[in-house]
Amino acid sequence: MTVTRLEEPQLSQVVDELADLLVDTVDGGASIGFLAAMDRAAAVAWWKERAAAVAGGHLAVWAAYDGRRVLGTVSLVFPDKPNSRHRAELVKLMVHRDARGQGLGRRLLGTAEEAARAAGITLLHLDTETDSPAERLYRSAGWTRAGVIPDYAADPAGVLRPTTLYYKRLGVTAPTR
Repeated sequence: MTVTRLEEPQLSQVVDELADLLVDTVDGGASIGFLAAMDRAAAVAWWKERAAAVAGGHLAVWAAYDGRRVLGTVSLVFPDKPNSRHRAELVKLMVHRDARGQGLGRRLLGTAEEAARAAGITLLHLDTETDSPAERLYRSAGWTRAGVIPDYAADPAGVLRPTTLYYKRLGVTAPTR
């Protein structure tokens, strides 16, 4: 399994595979901002909209390949305000249902954390659906629970669910951003 950071040209080249992953993730019940049944054309459009943020350096996207297709992805969103350049938000950690339970989520999470450290980021934060399988991953990877917001977002079935906020402090290496 290869994990690669996607720059804008590569992201555009694999947008169909990323869309398939997004559809699979939502159809599998993960609450990542979309409702089921996820329309593939909408998934393609959503990924295409990310290209400008990637090109502008405000979004970093990694994809995991098994030699045939994209099986996972994770992204970091970098704030553009001067008082928040020390932090980033971890978003859209997705693993295809066929690849779950094999450590890919942990590997993608570690890749994003290491890249954040190398970029001089000292604080990461994220939100995830409360009581979701993702919570176990974040807790076991050393993330700290900050609190719960009730009725934060609808799950793929449209039911309002709470979200749990997490953060992780990182050690810093030489900044590259």
